Amino acid sequence: MNIQEYPDREILSINVAKRLADDLETHLLHHETASLAVAGGSTPGPIFDDLCAASIDWERVHIMASDERWVPSDSDRSNARMIRSRLMTGPAAAATFVPFYVPDRAPEAVMAEIEALIAPRLPLSVVLLGMGEDMHTASLFPGVAGLSEALSHAASPLAVLRPDSQPEARVSLTAPILNGALCKHLVIFGEGKRKALERAVSLPPEEAPVQAVLSGAEVHWAP
Repeated sequence: MNIQEYPDREILSINVAKRLADDLETHLLHHETASLAVAGGSTPGPIFDDLCAASIDWERVHIMASDERWVPSDSDRSNARMIRSRLMTGPAAAATFVPFYVPDRAPEAVMAEIEALIAPRLPLSVVLLGMGEDMHTASLFPGVAGLSEALSHAASPLAVLRPDSQPEARVSLTAPILNGALCKHLVIFGEGKRKALERAVSLPPEEAPVQAVLSGAEVHWAP
């Protein structure tokens, strides 16, 4: 883990967007396609605003969420909606999106179908993650039922998780898939998350799931 500090969030967003674009461009020099998994929520939005304008061959890039709430894709809570509106615009509109949500189906019933879409895109070329002050990343929340399986080296690519703190089921890329990305970036803001990250380093992944993806990761922090 290598921590990069920035004086403010705007500078962080600009620099992380450039790093992601450089990583994708480098990968495309040696591979036909590149896969990019990105966090949802509010943190990555400004990064997406810069990344979407990058001059790379977006037609060869496949984008997916690191995790998704099991809600319709037009819901305000949908990560897919945010990714499409903030990242897949301008030049990046040419990228291919890999959705996790399937309407009118239970998530457990369609995991095999979604995993079949993901499999050709593995290992992930680049991943952009966030972290909560509870040290969760993607939808790998401490204490959630199914976490041990999602952290296991033998885990399937996707896990269905139902955190008590959340109103709907979550579908998440599992720890070995996230950790196996060729380039890993973690973005955190504020002193609270910086302290949480420092705690996570010395805790087992069952207590601090983000710990499972920190090896070799670039951590980007701003106040």
